[in-house]
Amino acid sequence: MTISTADFYDEHGLKLASVSLQFRNFGAVTCFSGPARTVKCHADNLLVKSLLSTAGEGAILVIDGGGWMGNALMGDMIAQLAVDNNWAGVIINGAIRDSVAMAQMPLGVKALGTNPAKSFKEGTGDVDVPVQLGDVSIHPGEMIHADEDGILVGPRE
Repeated sequence: MTISTADFYDEHGLKLASVSLQFRNFGAVTCFSGPARTVKCHADNLLVKSLLSTAGEGAILVIDGGGWMGNALMGDMIAQLAVDNNWAGVIINGAIRDSVAMAQMPLGVKALGTNPAKSFKEGTGDVDVPVQLGDVSIHPGEMIHADEDGILVGPRE
């Protein structure tokens, strides 16, 4: 993305939804955009790892962890899978771990915060379903535009 989210919003206005939840940037890339893929899970990242192990083709994985901060849904090893498989970014409504290592990776990463506790590996959750980030519903295929100022969600392109 070469245009800021603020300027992009000025150009497209009400066609976009602005996520009001306050995310922190953790990856080396702070400005990223792409089509959404989604995972809804709670304290379990097996589906996250599985999906990021596939070809991302510039997509952004949006993970609805329900805002749970009790353990991390992604660490540096899973983030490296995203880099290796050409994902543009990952947005997590929850926590990450290994933030120092992740800050060096060429990947957009937004999350609510950090927790060193690892997640469960049971495979519970759903892939490519609508997810919620605050008051914004995100459907697979919708376009995500993210930078230091926030996250915009637009119609499929």
